[in-house]
Amino acid sequence: MNIAVPALVPALPALGAAAIFATGRRAPGWTRPLAILPVLAAAVLALTAALQLGTGRTLNAATLLTPTGGPNIYLALHLDGYTSLITVLVGLVATCVQIYSTAYLKADPRYPSYAALVSLFTAAMFLVVYSGDLVVLLVGWEVMGICSYFLIGHHWETSDARAASLKAFLVTKLGDVPFLFGIFLLAGDAHTFQISGVLDAAAHGQLHHPTLIALLLLAGVAGKSAQFPLHTWLPDAMAGPTPVSALIHAATMVAAGIYLVARLLPVFLLSGAALVVLAVLAAVTMIGSALCALAQDDIKRVLAYSTVGQLGYMAGALACGDREAAVFHLVSHGAFKALLFLSAGVLIHAAHTNSLTAMSRIPGLRHRVPDARWTLGIGLVALVGLPPFSGFFSKEAVFTAAEHAADGNALTNGVGPASAVPHAAGWIVLIAAGLTAVLTAAYATRLWLLAFPAKAVAAAAPNGGPEAGAPYSPELDEVAPGHAEPAAMRWPLWVLAIPTIGFGVTGLSPQWLPELLDGGSLRPSLPTAVVGTGLAVAGVLICWAAWRTVTTRAKGVADPGRALLGPLYRSAQHGFFVDRLYSAVFVRPTVAAAELVKFLDREVVETYVQGSGGTAKLLGWVVRRSQTGNAQTYLSALLAGVVLIAVFVAVGT
Repeated sequence: MNIAVPALVPALPALGAAAIFATGRRAPGWTRPLAILPVLAAAVLALTAALQLGTGRTLNAATLLTPTGGPNIYLALHLDGYTSLITVLVGLVATCVQIYSTAYLKADPRYPSYAALVSLFTAAMFLVVYSGDLVVLLVGWEVMGICSYFLIGHHWETSDARAASLKAFLVTKLGDVPFLFGIFLLAGDAHTFQISGVLDAAAHGQLHHPTLIALLLLAGVAGKSAQFPLHTWLPDAMAGPTPVSALIHAATMVAAGIYLVARLLPVFLLSGAALVVLAVLAAVTMIGSALCALAQDDIKRVLAYSTVGQLGYMAGALACGDREAAVFHLVSHGAFKALLFLSAGVLIHAAHTNSLTAMSRIPGLRHRVPDARWTLGIGLVALVGLPPFSGFFSKEAVFTAAEHAADGNALTNGVGPASAVPHAAGWIVLIAAGLTAVLTAAYATRLWLLAFPAKAVAAAAPNGGPEAGAPYSPELDEVAPGHAEPAAMRWPLWVLAIPTIGFGVTGLSPQWLPELLDGGSLRPSLPTAVVGTGLAVAGVLICWAAWRTVTTRAKGVADPGRALLGPLYRSAQHGFFVDRLYSAVFVRPTVAAAELVKFLDREVVETYVQGSGGTAKLLGWVVRRSQTGNAQTYLSALLAGVVLIAVFVAVGT
């Protein structure tokens, strides 16, 4: 393979971003082609590199970037089956997002900076996936964090966007600090930053602090991939434009943490304690986010909590030692979650509201956006995990991984011994995944029933608009409800619908996808498939029955989430008050400490400084007043001084 092909994959979007930054204001007409063409070319090259590499092969290339006096830093490239799948996903989703954004943000005066940041965001994710050196990977990791800050805060004129962007930046950076120390400690033990060298050191037992390294790395993963307890930034990130949400949730940022653990899984398999911690975090993340999604009224927040839960599935598969299942679900989820967000964007565009309750009050909404209605349904079915959609196969792969780990036969596929995975990790993930499957089906069904009720509420708002007081998103164009969505917003939906429907089937063929992922088996057993499908169907039926009951009682469309959650509804609606806990434990003491420092600086330090200056000024005034030029005055002062000294001496003796 020509090494220039994969090298151009991250370079092209980065060059496109630089070109947009340079010409966006002076030549805005070039912005759209510069936004789309480099990303599209990178996607084509990523697919070309994947096809040239084939299955069961790897490609490594490195050149010394800089000597450090310790482990050197290399500009290293690593390609294998995992990088092939993920880069193709990133290229596909990023291209669809750029095309979709040309219509969605057509009237936005800040579109050039937005498009440039999306391209830079994409380039950073490509760099993370292709990098064979941990320091270079860290560069892409941090660039993604910076881009997410600006993209989430794209509508900086609103307080929600400003707060969400700052929160995302601070929370992810909170995880990045121990993550950085973990990388340094890992390189110190392995004597190299190159990932191949690190994995070789892990295989030969040369890592002396595996548990500490794994836990430090997990802190960064929890921040980037929105795992408990650093998950709170992701739902608030919905203040950004909807295409940005699709990019972050499907192909960049949150996928980076899962990919990193999958890449370094041999390191994590050296520590059973770290795997149990990862399993517990995944279980809490799965169940908690699914409960929260069942209580949200904002359609984007429902999908955001859904992303958190599905990332929990991936983390759970990794805790069970099966990175094939984790990456399989990562790619499958990326396709249908991008589809869900872009379909939701069409709904928001047409309804001028994010509120599911308000959408249910708009007569005929389902007929105004037929493409979004169909593709949203396809995405939700894949999310629920019903056959034959991709989500069914990838989610059942996670169930199979947990089942084998619970039995003591973890599917590590040669990465490490099966005994390295504790039984407890498998049971924790298996039980949590089963409960989450029911909850996922319930909140997905609730979203569909509220967005497209069979009959809109009789007391609909005038002119088919949203009810008074419904939340309005400032990202909307001046397009009246009822207008058909532009072609640039329709075709990306159907492009993403193709892998959502058909990608999972590829896991059944042992000649392609399983072989691409180190030969691991991705085919679920019949009992596991039956149980998983049964749990999903049970969730759908439970939610539908609750919806029928509350709708009949209310004589109109009503929210079944309140009936299903009961006393948990208010807590779930507010994310179980985790933000409030953080505010009480961390934010308020920090603010109080800052106020104390401010007081001490103003009232003590500044007073001391001003007093010192005042004293010097007073002494200067006294000396100046004493300098009269009169010799008689000087002699009188001298005589007075002598008399005073004599008096003091006399009194002292």
